[in-house]
Amino acid sequence: MENKEVAVSLRGITKVFGKVVANKDVNLDIRKGEILSLLGENGSGKTTLMNMLAGIYYPDAGQIMINGKEAIIRSPKDAFDLGIGMVHQHFKLIDVFNATENIVLGLEGKLNLKEAEEKIMDICDKYGFDINIYKKIYDMSVSEKQTVEIVKVLYRGADILILDEPTAVLTPQETENLFNVMRNMKKDGKSIIIITHKLNEVESISDRVAVLRHGEFIGEMKTSETNAQEMTDMMVGHAVSLNINRPDPVDPKPRISVENLTVVDEDGITKLEDVSFTASTGEILGIAGISGCGQKELLRAIAGLENVQNGSITYIHTDGRKEELIGKSPREISEMGVKLSFVPEDRLGMGLVGNMNLADNMMLRSYRTGKSRFFTDKKAPRDLAERIVNKLQVSTPSVETPVRRLSGGNVQKVLVGREIASRPKVLLTAYAVRGLDINSSYQIYDLINQQKERGAAVIFVGEDLDVLLELCDKILVLCGGKVTGIVDGRNTDKYTVGSLMTQKGEA
Repeated sequence: MENKEVAVSLRGITKVFGKVVANKDVNLDIRKGEILSLLGENGSGKTTLMNMLAGIYYPDAGQIMINGKEAIIRSPKDAFDLGIGMVHQHFKLIDVFNATENIVLGLEGKLNLKEAEEKIMDICDKYGFDINIYKKIYDMSVSEKQTVEIVKVLYRGADILILDEPTAVLTPQETENLFNVMRNMKKDGKSIIIITHKLNEVESISDRVAVLRHGEFIGEMKTSETNAQEMTDMMVGHAVSLNINRPDPVDPKPRISVENLTVVDEDGITKLEDVSFTASTGEILGIAGISGCGQKELLRAIAGLENVQNGSITYIHTDGRKEELIGKSPREISEMGVKLSFVPEDRLGMGLVGNMNLADNMMLRSYRTGKSRFFTDKKAPRDLAERIVNKLQVSTPSVETPVRRLSGGNVQKVLVGREIASRPKVLLTAYAVRGLDINSSYQIYDLINQQKERGAAVIFVGEDLDVLLELCDKILVLCGGKVTGIVDGRNTDKYTVGSLMTQKGEA
């Protein structure tokens, strides 16, 4: 591998946004015919560095060499002209167009659609893509949309591909298919940079690993000569335990009973169909499913935020009394101790006010209860904000800083920390670690485990199957809004869960 030609050479790359140094004097080589994993915590500068290579940002200092020649990359078009293509986490496709139309969209010159289709099929055959080039984007799965994005950059002649979190919402089977395609591209001499937080995937797919910390290049190593623990320690700068503590449930008792739940949205589309399960005290029930399979609607229904067409959601009190939640307002359900901590893609859209500071955002949960005098008692919310900042290592100048000035990952810590601080009897949490680095993620998992240990019933929606298997006592699998199985988290594997995620009907 050491003898391979260098495709990209970054020398002294620096990028500053205001007072924030995103990248500082970064030196990195990417070779032809290799897969390089770029690792680092949130805010370490990985995406910023790759955005400079892709022409989205321009470096303040430093030099980029492509195939041994200095390159000036001021736009994505400049990057494409140099054979560089980036596939972003959030796809940039036109829903009403089909695959072929999206792939050729924006290209200059006269377009021959028949020739384009033949060229696309040649690319698919060469690398092993499975795609219907006539299918509309709005009919495609996440995996199919991603395929279109990758074929689009290959169609434009990319020899250097940057993939940002490419497996975030793929099943294990789809991930393996993607990795097979990447191996075929590598054999063809392509250079591939993959940004990911999933270290098991790094070990599976990459030849080499490069680590950034606080915007600086820390080091690189052959993947075959390192392990997940060593990579984590390099990213964080100190030892981090990779073992999620999973204590056995202590005397679990039913707390939430869902029976024959059906939810239909305002467009008449069935989001959940005949869903039944029980969530017990001192247990973490994981919800697995491909994105859009009803996980969000399930939590929102329990929290009183969805219109339920059929079924029941029963809350069982500690004295055994049963109380129907359907028909109650979200506030009434919350006051019973059922707390929803949902981390959407727009974190400021759900429960935090961007222009308010951290301390004032804490008051949003307490002012209606009568326990806080809202305008006069600011000490308790401030103390809570300080505890969350210290416990979760929230990067902020102070608790007086407006939430909108924090990075996405730090906003997320505030959101999750606030819900957990209310000591819920039932904690509904979705995407609690979405986009968080490994160190922050394990802090959140520890907090969730603490809720379980003190007897809360936890319902946990997550995107990483490895984490669901390590964290959860039971895993309920949804596919197309239906339950396809409920498995023991300790005695199953991700391929069993992955197959249930794509299998409609009751298992």
